Amino acid sequence: MAVLGTTFAKRPLRAFHHLTIARNVLSAAPGRSAFAGITARLRIAFALPIKSRMTQPSLSSLYSDHLRTLTARADEALQRGGFAHLVVPSGNTHYQLFDDRDYPYAVNPQFKAWVPLTRVPHSWLVYTPGKRPMVIFYQPFDYWHVVPDAPSGWWVEHCDIHIIRRPDEALALLPKQAERCAILGEAQSTLGAYVPNNPQPVLDYLEYQRAFKTPYELALLRLAQQLAVRGHRAAEAAFRAGQSEFGIHMAYCAAVGQDANELPYGNIIALNEHGAVLHYTELGQQPPHPLRSFLIDAGASAYGYASDITRTYAADPGSDFQALINAVDAAQLRMGQNVRAGVDYKQLHIDAHLALMGILKEFGVLTVSPEAALATGISAAFFPHGLGHLIGLQVHDVAGFAASDRGDRIERPEGHPYLRLTRVLEPGMVVTIEPGVYFIDMLLDEVKKNGHTASVNWQRVEAFKPYGGIRIEDEVVCTDGNAENLTRPVFAAA
Repeated sequence: MAVLGTTFAKRPLRAFHHLTIARNVLSAAPGRSAFAGITARLRIAFALPIKSRMTQPSLSSLYSDHLRTLTARADEALQRGGFAHLVVPSGNTHYQLFDDRDYPYAVNPQFKAWVPLTRVPHSWLVYTPGKRPMVIFYQPFDYWHVVPDAPSGWWVEHCDIHIIRRPDEALALLPKQAERCAILGEAQSTLGAYVPNNPQPVLDYLEYQRAFKTPYELALLRLAQQLAVRGHRAAEAAFRAGQSEFGIHMAYCAAVGQDANELPYGNIIALNEHGAVLHYTELGQQPPHPLRSFLIDAGASAYGYASDITRTYAADPGSDFQALINAVDAAQLRMGQNVRAGVDYKQLHIDAHLALMGILKEFGVLTVSPEAALATGISAAFFPHGLGHLIGLQVHDVAGFAASDRGDRIERPEGHPYLRLTRVLEPGMVVTIEPGVYFIDMLLDEVKKNGHTASVNWQRVEAFKPYGGIRIEDEVVCTDGNAENLTRPVFAAA
């Protein structure tokens, strides 16, 4: 690929410090074979396995529209904050205390909103209204580590790209007056006078708007679903084969093509009673005997966008626990269908409590009505977390409590401290729907201490406790009409 009279090698090591990529670099988009080569070379920078169903032309077109949306949002945010430039560092590598070992690098989500780069520390995104976005891409001379290839592919024609060899070389490219910059990043990204200031009016506006996904973002969220479902199918097979939690985790990672650091969050691989630990990440090395149940909460990353999927399985398809799974699964599907524009997510959460308590009453676990269980707090012992959250660049995406784009907040309902989304749903939002039923000793003890012993059939509780719990989670798009479940069709086709 020729760029300003110079040809990129696979890993260029020429003695030049800055390279601006011309606007017409990819005026003729390469075909699928070329895209496969690009994807293979850039896997270190992109959180995407080599095999992808997305074609380069489709992503290129969607990205162009996405960028127009981002620049319009940035124009408004900068005007509100009184700034001339938006400057977003990608973030730096952090080292463990008293050691030279680094922590896994995590890119600034404000950075990957603009460009699909997730493993490029010491890089920068600069946007000035009326100009093309500029990417300052850090590509050091380094024989200790693999160096990312120069940017190429379907997105680079939309940005001006400069390559630097040392982090401090960015100073010559950043806007001249640091005080006129809205710099969004962590304090450790400070470079000279460019200190992240994270102005609240700018963040409030940008984060609020992130709830409304562009077609480009929806495409990548769908791709992340495909990758994760591939892993879920492999994990279920490993469970059926009697593998340990660790073995199931490894089967999942192999199927997705991502290691633990590339996944959007730590896999929850819980066998038997471990399913009662909401965020169980211990990965036992030996399979339990007898093997009763399996709860998996695991996602995947696609160009910086996350998926978040949960399923629960019983070893014995004829067990009461399998019947309970089936009931929760059917209820979860109905909850997802209620994701509609104008619906208050808080009400969906309350309705989920009533539905789940109705199931427990049907299965003989509760002796009181769902309404009584909710009013007395008993329901929170069996369903202690929120129904779900926004998802996108981050698993728990930002602005779940935002009342407006100016920083106002919608509080959680009293008695529901772990709900992560309190907004009224609007078209373009993508949410998770993840009801659960668990048998957690410390929470059940609270039911007894609070004088509600007679409200629970403890014999039925003891029968279900060895299975841990149940959680079913899909991702659902709020549209102008019926909800779009991103997860179920992929499982059906897998």
